[in-house]
This record gives sequence, C-alpha cells and structure tokens, in this order.
Amino acid sequence: MDNYRKSPIFQKSEEIFQTLRTITSLIPEDDEILQDIKHQIMGNIMMIQAKLAAAHGAQLWDIRMENAAIIRKNARELMIQNHTLKAFGFREVKYYDIVREQLEEFRLLFREWVAGFDPQKYIVDEWVLFNPPGIPQDYEQRSDELDFLDEDDFYEDENDD
Repeated sequence: MDNYRKSPIFQKSEEIFQTLRTITSLIPEDDEILQDIKHQIMGNIMMIQAKLAAAHGAQLWDIRMENAAIIRKNARELMIQNHTLKAFGFREVKYYDIVREQLEEFRLLFREWVAGFDPQKYIVDEWVLFNPPGIPQDYEQRSDELDFLDEDDFYEDENDD
C-alpha cells in the first residue's frame, strides 16, 4: 500500500518537506505574518505528498492527471514563496534557494512520472478538462473501452479484513 513512498518522486518530495521544515523552524514564533506564510508553505508540500499518494492509488488517467495538476499548482507556489518570505522580512530567506533547486529536480521527476500515466485507462471527464489527448468534447465512451476496470479495485470484499 505504501509502495509510492519508495518512488523517486515521493522521495524527492520528502527531501523537500524536510528542508522546508528546517527552514521554517527558523521563523520567529512571535511573527504572526511569517507564521501564516510558514503554514502556507508546509500546507503546499503536504498537499503535494497527499496527491502523490492519491495518484499512486488511482489507475485512471483522468484521476491521475487531476492529482498531477494539483501537485503542479502547489509546487509552483512553493517555487515563489521565497519572495513572500523576503517581502515580510524573513532574515534566513537565502536558505530557500536550496528548496528551489530541489523543486527543479522534482519538476524533472514529475515530467517523467506523468509520462508514465496510461492514457488508455480513462473514464471520459464530462468537464473535458482531464480527458486524454485526442478525446473530443462530445465523445461518448463505449462500455468495451472500460474493460481494464477491475471490480475488485472499486469494491471491498466483506470477508477481506
């Protein structure tokens, strides 16, 4: 169940998490604004990790892409949060360059990870945002296109404890 934790992309996210935790521990406890920024920063990295886990657990291309989009959003926010820290007087902002380097490494792993998603395993997204390339907006999916679905993936056996 925790196989995703061994993946290179999750390992990199864990490295970023640890770096951010160290840097944000330098934020003065009595600075409410910087403490709020700290919570935003840590929220972003925790969301990345949660969505990596969710994408790992999903076999559907559209669900994996939706999680990937959220990961991308949070990573991009992390990439620029050093400017916010600097604007509000965080004296140790220079250390954030480490995070930016780690995020660049994460981005390269992300690209490789997303390229591994199987576009043949999808359910049409009625909002059309997360349909695989080549699927028109008015596409009517046939039931035989869903033969990759395994009911065991969706229903727990009551005898399985």
